[in-house]
Amino acid sequence: MGRGYAVKGRKKKRKLHEAAASDAGPPAEEAEELPLPEEAGGEDQGKDEEAAAGEEEKEHAAVEGLPIVPRPVDGKRRLGAIFVLEKACLEVGKVGKTMQILNSDDHANYLRKQNRNPADYRPDIIHQALLAIFDSPLTKAGSLQAVYVRTEKGVLFEIKPHVRMPRTFKRFCGLMSQLLQKLSITAVGKREKLLNVVKNPVTRYLPVGAQKIGLSFSAEKSVNLFDYVAKSSDDEPLVFVVGAMAHGKIDKEYTDDYIQICNYPLSAACCLNRICSALEQKWNIR
Repeated sequence: MGRGYAVKGRKKKRKLHEAAASDAGPPAEEAEELPLPEEAGGEDQGKDEEAAAGEEEKEHAAVEGLPIVPRPVDGKRRLGAIFVLEKACLEVGKVGKTMQILNSDDHANYLRKQNRNPADYRPDIIHQALLAIFDSPLTKAGSLQAVYVRTEKGVLFEIKPHVRMPRTFKRFCGLMSQLLQKLSITAVGKREKLLNVVKNPVTRYLPVGAQKIGLSFSAEKSVNLFDYVAKSSDDEPLVFVVGAMAHGKIDKEYTDDYIQICNYPLSAACCLNRICSALEQKWNIR
């Protein structure tokens, strides 16, 4: 009985050792084999997190690159129109921890604390003006040569004619904030600068012999815009200078002609729509 008991005890101890070895063995093997997959997975996860963070930054601020509108192929080569938008209210301010374009709706209290009039901060005017230009058949037909914008603070920047402007105001403000801080915005997947801050004055970028036309309600010369544009020479590029501010008038020092096109004050977007329509009629763009 004693021997039999001893044999059973040895078998039981052997089984316990084998069970312990079988339980301890696999984790040791897994611990040796798992580091490489974990490191690789960590890299992929890190990339995914960076990509997600990048997408969030693109949504809340402006995108690093802007989409490009396909350039139309026009058999008739003609001189395109140039627009200069003066005194646009685009000012960057630090609100909280972020830099934002100041506007009267979102930053009224911030502006009042700094003894500023919130009614003067209207970046929506330049947004609507740019949409009026870039949404017109004139631009889609390839008859827009360039757009220049000068802010109230005197910052001048150029916008290429094949840019697709942001549709929403929030995204537009993010784009302008990024432009005024980084001084340029490039195309998606390319190095081409679609928006670029340039040196003053704007006349250095206008073609030689261009006819510079300033528009203002306070101008003494009143014209029918459609007849005025129709009589203009096809050999001279047309440059239209329009104010993009809530109140005031443009500087007419560098303009060749200073005209009034309506008996009533017009918004910048409405004025630009009339100009685009007159040019479309002159160049038979439908």
